[in-house]
Amino acid sequence: MKAIIGIDVGGSTTKIVGFREDGTMIEPQFVKATDPITSLYGAFGKFTVENGIELSDIDKVKLTGVGSSYVTKPLYGLTCERTVEFECVGRGGIYLSGLDEAIVVSMGTGTAIIHAERSGKVHYFGGTGVGGGTLVGLSRRMLGMDNIKHIVEIAKDGCLDNVDLRIKDMTSSIGLAENMTAANFGKLSDMASQGDVALAILNMVFETAGMLAIFAARSKNLKDIVLTGNLTSIPQAKTIFADLEKLFDVHFIIPEHAQFACAIGSALA
Repeated sequence: MKAIIGIDVGGSTTKIVGFREDGTMIEPQFVKATDPITSLYGAFGKFTVENGIELSDIDKVKLTGVGSSYVTKPLYGLTCERTVEFECVGRGGIYLSGLDEAIVVSMGTGTAIIHAERSGKVHYFGGTGVGGGTLVGLSRRMLGMDNIKHIVEIAKDGCLDNVDLRIKDMTSSIGLAENMTAANFGKLSDMASQGDVALAILNMVFETAGMLAIFAARSKNLKDIVLTGNLTSIPQAKTIFADLEKLFDVHFIIPEHAQFACAIGSALA
């Protein structure tokens, strides 16, 4: 049975997924390496070997992502088709969520906002440079660490009251929720712990992505927002986006395999 392979090639991380002729998805995988080509070939080899896929079983290989520009030759003799990254994000988000229409957010090094429909219509709204790169860069400077697993771990004991300025710190008479953020890092205390700062950095990144998505959703009269990308795997994301849901009457969805939305959308192109 022939398969179509979708590959999202990043700077050092490659995500790969496949679809068989009957529409079933082959379990996605990702591989990290020091450069795009190494991660691409490593991911392709691991994926095909672990799933028992021969080169003759592959009908098409579709590439997307910033690292795909480095691929100038066929992959093990297989011709590679290029797909547009933002369109892949939108298509993958719709597939994973099962929705007919939604705002799809890609949270990677930066953040991209896409309006997507099951019909195939995709519109790129824009985005922000606030994302995973912000998280790592600020944590390196403020905490002396850049391992996301470590940052997430110390953030579990953090308290935003020691860092962020909230509505409750200013007034209680303007009809806004008291825990709504008035200013990220607007009340940074000398007594704030590393855990407090780590949580505040995460909160700022997720709130920025969330609010941009909410504005985009309102412009399309939508409530469904699908979150994709590597940052969706961070535990604090669910809590922070759940709080935004309550405040702004929207529905944030983190589907299974959210990290692989772009690769999935490439395979489905």
